[in-house]
Amino acid sequence: MTATAAPSAGDTAAAAVHALGRRRRTTELGLIVLAIIIILGAYALASLGRNASLPADLWPFLAALVALLLGAHVATRRLAPAADSLFLPIAALLNGIGYVFIARLNRDLAALQAGWTAAGIAAYVMTLLVVRDIRLLQRYRYTAGLVGVALLIMPLLPGIGRSINGARIWVAIGPISFQPGEFAKIAFAVFFAGFLVERRELLSVATFRVGRLNTPDPKHFAPVLLAWGASLIVLIFQRDLGSALLFFLLFVIMLWVATGRVSYLVVGMGLFSVGAYLSWMNFAHVQKRVDVWLNPWADAHGAGYQIIQAAYALAWGGTSGVGPGLGIAGRIPYDETDFIFAVIGEELGLLGTTAILCAFLLLSGSGLRVARESRDPFPSVLAVGLTVLIAFQAFIIMGGVTRLLPLTGVTLPFVSYGGSSLLSNYVLLALLVRISDQTARRGPDRVVAR
Repeated sequence: MTATAAPSAGDTAAAAVHALGRRRRTTELGLIVLAIIIILGAYALASLGRNASLPADLWPFLAALVALLLGAHVATRRLAPAADSLFLPIAALLNGIGYVFIARLNRDLAALQAGWTAAGIAAYVMTLLVVRDIRLLQRYRYTAGLVGVALLIMPLLPGIGRSINGARIWVAIGPISFQPGEFAKIAFAVFFAGFLVERRELLSVATFRVGRLNTPDPKHFAPVLLAWGASLIVLIFQRDLGSALLFFLLFVIMLWVATGRVSYLVVGMGLFSVGAYLSWMNFAHVQKRVDVWLNPWADAHGAGYQIIQAAYALAWGGTSGVGPGLGIAGRIPYDETDFIFAVIGEELGLLGTTAILCAFLLLSGSGLRVARESRDPFPSVLAVGLTVLIAFQAFIIMGGVTRLLPLTGVTLPFVSYGGSSLLSNYVLLALLVRISDQTARRGPDRVVAR
């Protein structure tokens, strides 16, 4: 009788990861099928509500939808088999619902959005192909920082820079126009993660005590001041309130996560308050947005028209909405971009907007869970930064539409029309998927089968 060798610990761990990956990919496929059903139903209902007939391109739309999402699923199954199962289905659902409403508002823009969606899926797959190990990005942290700065400067260059609606955030090269700042956010997230992990011990040492708060040496607050100054520069020269706010929040939250020092949050909030006050005192475009936020009725047919019509749309939608395709299209300026959340609220009501909010909460929660489970500091801090970009961007635009915050020029991730935003968000999603996959492979005992 021959003895059978017991499986090694490495073989057992590999088998556990393999089983986890199979369960997650099966779950992902089921959720993608559910997302396809929801998107197809919304597309049909929107056409029935508007034209009392099914859309003529229903079957081509279904074929394209299935091909894109199954292609992304197969790529994830081959390139990141142990990744979290929620990222791709939630992004697909948000992207699909956004397309349905864009098609309902403007068919020409819908055709462009379909092309950008295909390009976004391609960017998602290419990112997974190129970034096989997320830790390699740490080597290029300073390169990423320089790339981010270059992308921010591009709209200010004569000849290619364009100013639209008062914000100089566009670049036009021939027939192609895009927002470099959308990609600068990802580059800065990589730079911040690498820089903060490198300097974490130095930045986290508490040498001062202010009341009950232990704080690092005051000179270590210099990065916060630099980030604050950079945000003000973006606000002054590009007149982009949303991006300035997002960049500063990104750095402060990543700094807090990397060091664990609440003092950085306190100082950051103080600097934010000072910057907000100075901006309101000195910049006319900031004053205008604050005035509209406080009292849009003072200029109901001018600066306050958008926000008032958005409020009417949300109120008219009520709990369950007026129905897909039955809203008053075109009443709100830029309803396919900044105010698409109001259009969804009118036609799907509180239930529809709550579903969108829950989708973003699930997406953000999955990103933070991946960050918590990661054993490596760089992927953990980077996952927090990427999640902050999605979560706060969604919060800022939804808060602006509902008058919780002053309105900014950011778009609703995956939902609003825009090629630059869609491409950058799919690249961001792929990085989160890669971090999730590597986290599961390196610590199978610490992850859950989701």
